[in-house]
Amino acid sequence: MIKKLSEMQSGEKGIIDSIENNDIFLKLMEMGCVPGEAIQVDIIAPFGDPISVLVSGYQLSLRLNEAEHISVNINLQ
Repeated sequence: MIKKLSEMQSGEKGIIDSIENNDIFLKLMEMGCVPGEAIQVDIIAPFGDPISVLVSGYQLSLRLNEAEHISVNINLQ
């Protein structure tokens, strides 16, 4: 099942399937958000933005408008 990273709950894990916005594609890839990489939602801020994820061996904070462009396959963990 493919889900947007911005829709995932704390503790959910998956594999990055694709990044859908070419404007932030390079920025996200430089931060370790590469298709095929495991990702886990760690902490969601009290008002929902930003979120903290575990990816490529470190913790990364993303705004929801950035997370909206990352598709995650939650069946392949």
